[in-house]
Amino acid sequence: MNHLPACLLLTLLCNPAIAADTPAPDDLLASAIARHDADGGWDSNAYRMVIRESRPDGASNDTTILIDNLASLFRTTALREGDMLVSSIDAAGCTFLVNGSTDFPEEVRDLHRLTCDRLERVRNYYTYLWGLPMKLRDPGTRLGDSVVEKEFEGKPALELRVSYAEGVGSDVWYFYFDPASHDLIGYRFYHDEAANDGEYITLTGTHEGAGLSLPKTRAWFTHKEDKYLGTDTLISIEKVR
Repeated sequence: MNHLPACLLLTLLCNPAIAADTPAPDDLLASAIARHDADGGWDSNAYRMVIRESRPDGASNDTTILIDNLASLFRTTALREGDMLVSSIDAAGCTFLVNGSTDFPEEVRDLHRLTCDRLERVRNYYTYLWGLPMKLRDPGTRLGDSVVEKEFEGKPALELRVSYAEGVGSDVWYFYFDPASHDLIGYRFYHDEAANDGEYITLTGTHEGAGLSLPKTRAWFTHKEDKYLGTDTLISIEKVR
């Protein structure tokens, strides 16, 4: 007969909720994705979203983004410094329109930082963060061995550690889910966990639309200084295909 190690047996006896209620990492992720993407459409549908980005100095900007994962298309539309900017990137490359024209001065390109490298980083930022938790199914994502019962900003939570294969990502992330509903309620990331760098993000509210149930508001803070960095709010979302 197999016997549990004494230390593990004692842990289970003293805290049976760990054995009975804490899901395995894959099960927690599957349940969370079912909550946020009930139709399973994130990878195949195209979505248009309006996001308002507010900063501590009072600045506030709206950006319209198009995410079409099936076509590998990402587009942003925004009014900046009096110019209407449309930036698009897909498998064939990137294009930029300034006030409806592809012909604009170099100083305008520099002012708005209209480069393919930067647009690729912008695409990765938006598609990753607004595609959570679905993006945790991407190749190269390494889920932790277990789910841990923790508190996140004073709330009970299930914590899932995520790292990435070499060449995919170098940061370490911790995602926090409501223990009952498995809704995503926050996350944090570190470049160097020992140095306590990186940031944590709290999620509040829910925006329902286009078959998705996404966090409505994200507030950003640094780990070291607990400094508030800004808030991103999902104003609207619609399915365009």
